[in-house]
Parts: sequence; structure tokens; C-alpha cells
Amino acid sequence: MLSPLQGKIALVTGGAKGFGLGIAQSLAEAGARVWITGRDQAALDHATRGNALNAIRADVTSPADWDRVLKVITQNAGRLDILVNNAGGGVKIAATEDQTDEAIDEAIALNLNSVIYGCRRVVPIMRRQSSGIIVNIGSVAGHHAWPTWGIYGAAKAGLNHFSKSLYLELRPHGVRVTTITPSWGATTFTDAAGLGPRDAETLAKCIKPGEIGQLVADVCALPAHLCIQETILWPMVQEVSPL
Repeated sequence: MLSPLQGKIALVTGGAKGFGLGIAQSLAEAGARVWITGRDQAALDHATRGNALNAIRADVTSPADWDRVLKVITQNAGRLDILVNNAGGGVKIAATEDQTDEAIDEAIALNLNSVIYGCRRVVPIMRRQSSGIIVNIGSVAGHHAWPTWGIYGAAKAGLNHFSKSLYLELRPHGVRVTTITPSWGATTFTDAAGLGPRDAETLAKCIKPGEIGQLVADVCALPAHLCIQETILWPMVQEVSPL
């Protein structure tokens, strides 16, 4: 029996490492033709080595790069069935007074504006098809408040609201929009945000890229008449009280 994702055309942003690579690999294993984007050419080369993935170097905060990526994919495949807006990052996790204007702009551009840029361009493609699914990768920081996480959390909260509004816009056209909201991951997120690594024992119990990848693949494989609005994925090693 063929997988529901067999032959589907997918784009995963930030797909060269971490959660993005796990998502891209899971979609490819389920039979999709997958393109990944990222800013690090060496990481893209490493990700595609031995994997059935296609890579395009691009910056999701650049509207021109979005235009170029989608032109390549639609000219090659003629359609786009799955968009996973995974690219994001903490940029600078710090008290508001210790932020810089540049870091604030970068965090909003990377975690919110980039998603809107991509969706704005993908929506007409999926509307013409009367099918497709957009999966936006959120964060529990968009639901819960922690000191020093305000800028990142504000961007992710904006992503949550945008996703719900976009679902309502696209539901009449047969296009689905889902937000998948993870928390602690076995990735380099904390390193990149200047927080340092988690200890090895805790990291081993965090969400692994392949695990969130399988979740995304399962959500995308649902029958076209069903849509999960949002799924929050917690690693049980993380205590959140009150929840």
C-alpha cells in the first residue's frame, strides 16, 4: 500500500540540521520529494549527502530568496503540496533591557516575518491546486512566559495567531494549516541562542529530530478532509508548573 505522501512535493525551511533535517528525512522516507533551504551551504551539502533531499541555499528573511526558491520548485515539480516553515532561532535570549534593536529585528524577521513571506507566496499555488498543507513550527514560548524569552516568545505568539487566521482563510479552498509546537529539543538551539548546551542526560530525553519529523509526516498524511489545528509536544524531562 502506497504512503499517502508518495510523490508529494515538500519544502522544509531550515532543513539542513536539527528539527528541520529530521522533518525533511521523515517526509522523504514517507515518499515525498523534498527540498530543503538554509543559509549554510556546508550544512546543506552534508544534509543531502546520502539522503534523497534537494537543497537550495536561501535566507527565509529575504522575500527575493522566497521567490527564487519557489520558482525552482514549481519549474521542476509543477506544484507544491507541503510547506514546513521550520526555520527559526532564539537569536538573543536576554532581558528586554539587554536586547539590541538589531537583535529584536532579527528575531522577529526570522521567527515571524519569514513565515508570512513564505505563506504569502505559497498560498496562491495551493489555492490553484485546491489542496496542500502548511505546517508552521511554533514554540511553547508562544504560550508560556519565562523571563528573558519575551522577544522570541512574542514572535512565536504572533506565528500562532497568524496560523489560525490563515487556516480560516484557506479552509474553503481545501488547504490545511497546522501549527506544531515543540519544547526542549535535542538540537543546537540553546548553543545558537548563547545559552550553552544542556547536560547530556537531559539532552538524551529531549525531543529528537526524527521524533518531530515523524509527527510532521503523520500530520501531513492525514486524510485531506481532516486538519489538526495545533499539537504541543513536551519532553517529559521538562517540568512546567503551572502548566
